[in-house]
Amino acid sequence: MTLSIVLIVAAYLLGSISSAVVVCRLMGLPDPRTQGSNNPGATNVLRIGGKQAAAVTLLGDSLKGLIPMLAGHLLEVGPAVLAATGLAAFLGHLYPVFFGFRGGKGVATALGVQFGLWWPIGLAVASVWLFVAKVLKISSLSALVSMALAPLIVWFFWPEPVLVGMQLVLSGLLFWRHRSNIRHLVSGTEHQLGHAGEPPAAEGPSSQRTESRPSR
Repeated sequence: MTLSIVLIVAAYLLGSISSAVVVCRLMGLPDPRTQGSNNPGATNVLRIGGKQAAAVTLLGDSLKGLIPMLAGHLLEVGPAVLAATGLAAFLGHLYPVFFGFRGGKGVATALGVQFGLWWPIGLAVASVWLFVAKVLKISSLSALVSMALAPLIVWFFWPEPVLVGMQLVLSGLLFWRHRSNIRHLVSGTEHQLGHAGEPPAAEGPSSQRTESRPSR
């Protein structure tokens, strides 16, 4: 029990490290919480700092979800603890204790959790994201479609109720964090991938203030 609690707390603390803010500080870029969409995520870092900074941010955010899940597998914890660990890492990214509880929208971290849960799950979700992005070229829509299908994907590959429940919570929170993007999608004003202009400030969280199935 103590080991499980340590794992869950560590997952939240790791998730609370904002890759976007750290990368921008190290590369001498503006704080992503005050530029572009005001969202500390890879898409906004791409907008204000270019592909290299965005790639490092994306990797960092993904590892925040991946590493705790892999640690859970190494420690041979049960599905309930795995679910709590993944949720903790995701919540850390959304509400980071080290950055005033102002985090990103969670797509990369959620994908890291899914790859860490079992790689075919992460690969399937990532494939959906890439397909939608290739066809429609809208990052937020790719995230929403892939995460809407993610609970079904988890159920298909590993039909453990607590893990499917974890993914339902992750997907629900991700949709909540993307509610401004959903409004822009409905109104037809959401920017496409690679668009040079700044999206509406309401997209960022600060604007709200103004092989075989693993055995278990």
